[in-house]
Amino acid sequence: MSDREPMTRTYRAALSLFKPVVRLWGRLEVEGLEHMPAEGPLLVVGNHDSYWDPVVIGLAAIKRRQVRALSKSSLWKVKGLRRVLDGMGQIPIVRGTGDADALDRAITELRAGSCIGIFPEGTRSLGRTLRPRSGLGRLVAAVPEATIVPVAVTGSTDIPRFPKRPRLHVRFLAPAEGLGPGESPSDLALRIVEEIRALAPITAAGRRPKKIATTTAEG
Repeated sequence: MSDREPMTRTYRAALSLFKPVVRLWGRLEVEGLEHMPAEGPLLVVGNHDSYWDPVVIGLAAIKRRQVRALSKSSLWKVKGLRRVLDGMGQIPIVRGTGDADALDRAITELRAGSCIGIFPEGTRSLGRTLRPRSGLGRLVAAVPEATIVPVAVTGSTDIPRFPKRPRLHVRFLAPAEGLGPGESPSDLALRIVEEIRALAPITAAGRRPKKIATTTAEG
């Protein structure tokens, strides 16, 4: 008997609304889906340049897993959105605070065999170089048996630039190693983000994106 986690109806329905934009208009190409195990604790770790990234990754992975993303808590304050997000199994996190409750819930769900999605940079890059946060490493330390699959997303910042047609590409990479000897949670996050960013360089979002800048986000 398979231990594969069932996908909720709300999750399927919500992503189906965006399918025409992402798969048809966006010409979504998916590579490396075989690296995602169909069951068991899984961390999907992506770059974050656009609001569309969670949707694009979700649709790219939908044949394999339901991704329960750590998402900014302010989304739960949008009228009518709380029930949808809860139905999709998303996890609210207060960004920039080291939200222990959100990480505890993610750890619990990981141990139960769920797939957790996380953006180690913490927020959209907006053309900036952001220092990865330690939350990813803390999840790996708490659930060392979890598979870590980095994912590189490109083209998502072009979705709002109509009439320019985007070309979306999602590449799931071979599973990354967990914490090495003497490696801190922050170092692990940095290592994985550098691997992803080698394939998905920082891209500024917006209809008229500003010039790429290099800054460091506060932890």
